[in-house]
Formats: sequence, C-alpha cells, structure tokens
Amino acid sequence: IIIPAYQEESGINNVLTELINLKKENQFIDEIIVVDDGSNDKTAEIVRSYTELKLIQHSYNRGYGGALKTGINNAKNSIIVITDADCTYPNDKIPNLISELVENDLDMVVGARTGKNTNHSLARKPAKWIIRKFANWVTKDKIPDLNSGLRVFKKSSFIPFKNIVPEGFSFTTTITLGMLLGEYKVKFIPIDYFRRSGKSKISPIRDTLNFIKLIFKIGIYFRPLKIFFPISIVLILIAI
Repeated sequence: IIIPAYQEESGINNVLTELINLKKENQFIDEIIVVDDGSNDKTAEIVRSYTELKLIQHSYNRGYGGALKTGINNAKNSIIVITDADCTYPNDKIPNLISELVENDLDMVVGARTGKNTNHSLARKPAKWIIRKFANWVTKDKIPDLNSGLRVFKKSSFIPFKNIVPEGFSFTTTITLGMLLGEYKVKFIPIDYFRRSGKSKISPIRDTLNFIKLIFKIGIYFRPLKIFFPISIVLILIAI
C-alpha cells in the first residue's frame, strides 16, 4: 500500500491507524509505504512514530505522481494499492479491491467515487463532467471515475506507462486512460468518498485545463486518428 503525503498532518494519523489495523487483519497486505513529498509540517514526524511503516522522504515537493512513482519503485511486491492521506477514501474496501483483481486476473481495479455517500465539491462538478465526457469519447468506454486515488493494480501492468505518467495530479488520469486505450483489463467498483481533512492542493481552473490537455496527449499517443480526423474535417470545411 502506497500513500503519497504532502502537508497532511491533520489527517494522516487516522489513515495510518486504519491501514495498520487492516494489515493486521489481512496477511496478504505485506508492506505500507508513505512517501512524504517534501512536507514542512509534522507529516514525516507522525509517520516516523509508526514502526510498522516504511517512510520515504523527498527533499522537495515533486508532486502527487512523483511521490507515487517513488513508492512504486521501492515496493517489493507485484500488486500495488494506492490511497490518500486525507481521510477521503474508505480504506476498509481495500481487501475487496485486491480480491477482485486477483480472482478475475485483472490489470487494475479502481474504486469509483459513485457510492451512496460521496462528497464532491459543487464547484468542480461541471469541469469533472466535461472531462469525463471527453475521456469517454476518446476511449469509447464509459468511465465512472477518471482520477480516483484509491485503486489496485499489477506492478507489471504499470511498467509500460512508467515513462509517460506525469509527476502531478494527473497520474491517475493517465494510468486510467492508458490502460483502457491499451486494452488492459480494468474494472470500476463503486465506493464512498468523504470530506477531506486539511486543505486541498488542487487548483480547479489550472488542473481542469491540464486534465483536458492530458486527455488530448494520451488520445494522440494511442488513437491519433480519433483526435486528428475531426480536426482535419473542420479545417477542410473552413478551407472550402
């Protein structure tokens, strides 16, 4: 289990306690890695107080994706779980996600934030809807949650995308689109989503534009005609 953490002193204690108890109850959970991404609060100090965990620290803030890549590179097992340090995800569902992956020989299982109890920012809903619709058109799949931070995947399935996943928040978007367009076996399972502890690091306007740009890039990488053909038709019509 990998937890990227940046300035999460207000919520990480609860998350770590929850995950340690989960590890005690499930023998197949072998290691918990926290990647402190250059925090200057008490995040690392809190993590260091738990002897059952492995702490890796960045000397500067590399970003959400950068922290996850560090964790994956240092993980010794073939199945990776990622979750957040802000108390938003129902980590008690992790064993279910792992079982789903193993029993059905899937490449990735995503905890889709479409359960009965979900707490999404109203300001972000229109942007999320536009991004999801655009991603659905590019992939020809119905994607219930493009960038959920609670997911399980095979390390071997991640390796082909290692060099294209970014250092920032769009890590999860990239791996979702990449696996769907690469025809990997992906399944979405509904989960709840709670109000976060601490302050969000996401900038709604900047990150929305970055997500749209990213979908274009991934679409061009895997299905260039899907992107370029409509643009070509429009340019031909303008020329005529």
